[in-house]
Amino acid sequence: MGDTTFRPTLGAVEETLLITLYGRAVETRDQNGLLDDPAAVAMVEAIDYDFAKFDGKPSLPRACLRTLTFDHWVRAFLAEHPAGTVVEVGAGLNTRFERVDNGRVRWIDLDLPGAIALRRRFFREDEPRREMLAASVLDTSWMDRAAGLPGPWFFSIEAVLPYLAEDRVRWLFAELTRRFPGSRLATDIATTAMVANQGKHDVVSMMAARFDWACDEPRDVESWAPGVRLAEECTLATLPEELVAGFSPARRERARTAAETVPEKFGSSRLSLFQLRGPEDGAAAPR
Repeated sequence: MGDTTFRPTLGAVEETLLITLYGRAVETRDQNGLLDDPAAVAMVEAIDYDFAKFDGKPSLPRACLRTLTFDHWVRAFLAEHPAGTVVEVGAGLNTRFERVDNGRVRWIDLDLPGAIALRRRFFREDEPRREMLAASVLDTSWMDRAAGLPGPWFFSIEAVLPYLAEDRVRWLFAELTRRFPGSRLATDIATTAMVANQGKHDVVSMMAARFDWACDEPRDVESWAPGVRLAEECTLATLPEELVAGFSPARRERARTAAETVPEKFGSSRLSLFQLRGPEDGAAAPR
């Protein structure tokens, strides 16, 4: 396989996308795995990288549980707004579009330039419904593009915000609320314990990138901008009932085991779904 693989060039934060990719591949190879993602297996086999260092790490199945939760929230959004727009922030090599596409949604895969360059090796844009943009989440150019697509919007921001400084996260919430009233935003939030102990984390400790923003109470974000409301939250041990109800008994047991493998000192990240409400709810109208 050596002649058919290639070594990607990725920045510190971009490299973390390989953790979640490998997690999906591992779960796919397991007949009782949490998800089925043959594309992840193919991508792992095509990339020259030391994935074996992640073998057996509890964070792999936990990352898949997080991904499944975000899938669940996106599907719920599309059930209400089938022709809306989803922006996958930090898309990496995720296959969420392939899992949830309803044939009508508009979709933006957004990530840093190195990650998008890698993504283009495996994925193709499908105009006019799907496109890839290379930019930081803090770059307003992608917001200009998203604003030109049909609303409402869903912002899926997975494994991204903990790497930013809090003032940047605050700005992002305020800006998205101002520009996209009525949208939803899903993100994972690292606790102060996770940030403080990340040097001992089973996979984060292997990466050069480091967490910055921590928050122990997601509802505190509501005070950051008029119109922000915490609509739903869970941990990996308290997944949405509707999601778990669709699991087979074997998958349900695997999910339970995965949720219980994190050392107490790290805590569990909070998976949070925010509603960015419209002008009638007090949010500023878009300009």
